[in-house]
Amino acid sequence: MTSAVPPQLSLTGRNLPAPIRSLLVVFLLYIFLVGVAFLETGIGAMEEGFQEGLLRSVANPISGLFAGILATVLVQSSSVSTSTIVGMVGAGTLPVSLAVPMIMGANIGTTVTNTLASLGSIRRSEEFRRGFAAATVHDSFNLMAVAVLLPLELATGFLSRASVWLTGVLRGAEFDPASPPRSPIRQVVRAPVEFVEPWLGVGTLPGLIFLFLGLVFIFFALAFITRNMRRLVAGGVERMMNQFIGRGGGTIGIFVGIGVTVAVQSSTITTSILVPLVAAGVLTLPNAYPITVGANVGTTITALLASLAVLRPEGLTIALVHTLFNLSAIAVIFPIRQIRLFPVRVAERVADIAVRRHWMVFTYVLGLFLVLPLLGIFLIR
Repeated sequence: MTSAVPPQLSLTGRNLPAPIRSLLVVFLLYIFLVGVAFLETGIGAMEEGFQEGLLRSVANPISGLFAGILATVLVQSSSVSTSTIVGMVGAGTLPVSLAVPMIMGANIGTTVTNTLASLGSIRRSEEFRRGFAAATVHDSFNLMAVAVLLPLELATGFLSRASVWLTGVLRGAEFDPASPPRSPIRQVVRAPVEFVEPWLGVGTLPGLIFLFLGLVFIFFALAFITRNMRRLVAGGVERMMNQFIGRGGGTIGIFVGIGVTVAVQSSTITTSILVPLVAAGVLTLPNAYPITVGANVGTTITALLASLAVLRPEGLTIALVHTLFNLSAIAVIFPIRQIRLFPVRVAERVADIAVRRHWMVFTYVLGLFLVLPLLGIFLIR
């Protein structure tokens, strides 16, 4: 006879008291940081052939951009892909300059989930038109941001330079890898490394083991952090969204998007709340748009947290690039009304076409998020 597991013991049990759920989230954050440290260790242990192949595949900024898109689409999480990039940069495998386009690509790739979610109402034309526009406005904004800021970064390096300066301010000239919270993280990672090395040595095989282990820890931790945070702050999120619905776009909406995304640790949840609200006509697209943009900034908290687990300061630098990129996109696009509304107009036009020609929807999704990145990676070197 088997007995059911009490809901109190579940990692996402609905009956967990808020203080216990908060402690659980802290523990899961620790698991996440351990996963990033394993990832960094695994990448660092890989042989030079792996590193050279990686560098060749993303040496061109456009191929790096497409690699970021494809990686995020495949794992269905920009948090996982950006954490992996932080780990690669922190391990010294990937230089910051090549990682910047990948970070920008991750920003584009994360929008695929909302676009797919909007397809649920494809048989109801008007509802689908509004929902698809709410999803693709995220695509339009991120594509516009990359089109403006990637050439500017390649020409001037302003994001990298600013991030390097901020890294120096935040970490200082001296860095102690034994300082908290790194010391308990490195101790957990050191034990399996010392166990494996006498048997397998250092090279591709142990590197793959630690790489796989790190990804498992990251996926597990982020999945349960998101679920628990959503239940922990669900009521507050709903009240916040309802309070600001109808107040118009602009600064308030951006801060709502940042706050909700940091609270639930997922931009996908924030934007997935918006898509059905717009589809149902509860919220207009211009009012939902700033919240979506704010979610872009809020989701960068994951990369910043991941940088706590890596030893090299470049890990923090690339995490700061992610944040500064999204803040710069707002600074460039939002001040002038005609420029600010361009992604809205594009999204509405794309939605009009999608309603009339449903086959175009699948062409758009497969082309932008799968076919184009694959062609870009293999053809552009």
